[in-house]
Amino acid sequence: MAVKATTAIDYINQKACMLNDLSDEVWKYAEVALHEDESAKALEAALKAEGFSVEVGVGGMPTAFVATWGSGHPVIGLLGEYDALSGLSQKTCPTRDPIVQGAPGHGCGHNLLGVAALGAAMGLKQQMHKEKRPGTVKFFGCPAEENLSGKAFMARAGIFDDCDVCLTWHAGWINRVSNGSSNANNACNITFYGRTAHAAGDPYNGRSALDAVQLMNMGVEFLREHMPTRARVHYVITNGGDMPNVVPAKAKVWYLVRAPQRDQVDDLYARVLDCAKGAALMTGTTYEVELIKAIWNVLNNTALEDLLEDCMNRVGAPKFSEEDVAFAREIRKTFEANIPSVLAKSQLSKEQLKQIQGQILNDTVVARPPTPHDGEGSTDVGDVSWCCPTAQFTTACNAIGTPGHSWQYCAQAGMDIGHQGMLTAARVLAEAGYELATNPELIKRAKAEFDERTGGKKYYSAMPADQKPAFHQFAKQD
Repeated sequence: MAVKATTAIDYINQKACMLNDLSDEVWKYAEVALHEDESAKALEAALKAEGFSVEVGVGGMPTAFVATWGSGHPVIGLLGEYDALSGLSQKTCPTRDPIVQGAPGHGCGHNLLGVAALGAAMGLKQQMHKEKRPGTVKFFGCPAEENLSGKAFMARAGIFDDCDVCLTWHAGWINRVSNGSSNANNACNITFYGRTAHAAGDPYNGRSALDAVQLMNMGVEFLREHMPTRARVHYVITNGGDMPNVVPAKAKVWYLVRAPQRDQVDDLYARVLDCAKGAALMTGTTYEVELIKAIWNVLNNTALEDLLEDCMNRVGAPKFSEEDVAFAREIRKTFEANIPSVLAKSQLSKEQLKQIQGQILNDTVVARPPTPHDGEGSTDVGDVSWCCPTAQFTTACNAIGTPGHSWQYCAQAGMDIGHQGMLTAARVLAEAGYELATNPELIKRAKAEFDERTGGKKYYSAMPADQKPAFHQFAKQD
């Protein structure tokens, strides 16, 4: 007979097998952004079974939902994700071997991310209910973090407005609280329209939309010298025409524009669009711009980061088996050459590098960098962080140095290595949630810092009020 759980962590430990199975279920679904139908249903069902009420379809997205238990304040939010990445299907083996060639896979570990937050919500609810404590636990089912930024649409709809705090985490290769910001980000499709002609017989009668795309891209390449230092601009041509002997009448390019601050993105985005305008003038084509999303940089909260670090030290690092370490050692061979550059960017001190030296899987808790480590990537957690005090951390769910958005990441997210990091994250989130639920002073400090950093200004979306989620951007893959 199972011992009755007395704390949130006890409950998570009792539910570990169920949480591992749920994570593996989401891993197998591997659904792309805004099409996470089965993944969302699985998480919703698990939360309903634990006594949460579930509101589905929030923020204009069928796969977005809010699960709520309790009433009154404090309102503690836990963020969950569950979207996969195109083309990263992979078996749980240390060599490249897709389950289905070209199919999606969890190359960023969001199957772990959502289930850990869910486990924390379950555990926190159990302890608060047992102790008859006031307060509300909310699990936010957030679709489309990759590229389409579901949280930004949820934030615009006011979904996070009643939260006192929000906590989240991410799979990684190190156990450490995050204290850096991210890049704000715009994404858009730019479609050029020209005129067809026979590419050999009368090309002079054609107006090439593909030429316009290429000239725009070239303009952006020359623009790079004059961007903010940490700005990033990337693009892919998603339609380059049909046949080489026909002048393309339509061509399309997908752009991501990033910079450290929201206003820097606004300025850089306008300059990128000027490159499109110039390309159209040079080629005698027309063009249209479809904004896909616009998100904010992360607003850090030191008070919550202090709490998370304290809780992480109390909970401890994941405990890996000999089999886990053997697998990690084998898969590291596929990216060994990149590990020095990854460590160089990690802002680990000399002492911390010594701390993890010889580790294949990070099984110690590493302190935050003494100065904030701002990442070059982007996350829609940024929008949440401007709605209420927010903080996040990573736990080791893969071998040290594992590249993000990779098949190696996917493989480890579907096995015990990922499970151990996931369960550790659930315990840390639950521990921090309980501290917030029982110590009003913690929330007071977090809110005071939030008000100081925002200047008391209310969050506003960087997207137009009529902006819709880009359901068409990814075709659902079975």
